[in-house]
Amino acid sequence: MICLGIEGTAHTFGIGIVNSAGKVLANSTRTYVPEKGGIHPREAAQFHAAHARAVLDEALRTAKIEIEDIDLVAFSQGPGLGPVLRTAATAARALAVWLDVPIIGVNHCIAHMEIGRLTEGARDPVALYVSGGNTQVIAFDAGHYRIFGETIDIPIGNCLDVFAREIGIPHPGGPTVEKLAKDGKNYLPLPYVVKGMDLSFSGLMTEAIRRHREGANINDLCFSLQETAFAALVEVTERALAHTEKKEVLLTGGVAANGRLREMLKLMAREHHAKFFVPPKELCGDQGAMIAWNGILAYKSGFRQSIEDTKVKQRWRTDEVEVTWRRS
Repeated sequence: MICLGIEGTAHTFGIGIVNSAGKVLANSTRTYVPEKGGIHPREAAQFHAAHARAVLDEALRTAKIEIEDIDLVAFSQGPGLGPVLRTAATAARALAVWLDVPIIGVNHCIAHMEIGRLTEGARDPVALYVSGGNTQVIAFDAGHYRIFGETIDIPIGNCLDVFAREIGIPHPGGPTVEKLAKDGKNYLPLPYVVKGMDLSFSGLMTEAIRRHREGANINDLCFSLQETAFAALVEVTERALAHTEKKEVLLTGGVAANGRLREMLKLMAREHHAKFFVPPKELCGDQGAMIAWNGILAYKSGFRQSIEDTKVKQRWRTDEVEVTWRRS
């Protein structure tokens, strides 16, 4: 079986092609970068629509297959930005109807989990999922991926990007913040907010911006922002690991590309005698391969959808999904 997966939840439009053995045959993307400010949902949707055909053609060339070789179409049904989700869903429906093949809507957050389990061989991890749109600590239990902790305001990726934008770093800001942080020498105290198992980053971001306007050294500020935010993420993940007594930790999502976060989480896992996993960088961010693979898992487990079932779910929570392809 060959599945074509369409990702479209935020700034990235992606098409991945994966076979039932888990081999990624193609993984093509185009990313919308706003001229100023954050992501404008309508403009992002227009960007995706304008580039969809080019991304599709590129993916088919890379996979060295014809469109008629596709057996299944999967797409990101949610969560995400409404206009962007609808663009991806429309493309998926059109392809599925034209090819007369099944269609599967996939939860974007769970797809990040499953691509990490596929590529790294993790069986039953506690996962820290960190991106521009989501921050969650997740683990599987009793047929669902349970959320053991999450942000109560803004995701960590959004925190880094908005901070970067406010101090004059172009989007995406996270990689540049990471680079500047490597030259930081002095830790500047910033708000550290963990409430039970949940996290808050808005106060941290606001204070970091204020300190920059007061003239704080940019390298020290980026270093301090990362250390504070990542320490909170590791703390909550560590608690979930101790509570579940699992023996694996998986880091996934766009912010998983950050070397310092990888280092801190790996050290925590080692202290708990747990294995640490993180997907290749090209599979950490939003892309279609994870959607395609999750579509295959769901389809092979017996899950089916009609076209009428494919309405997008802008606020589709991770723990609402019945995980039919896992028993343990």
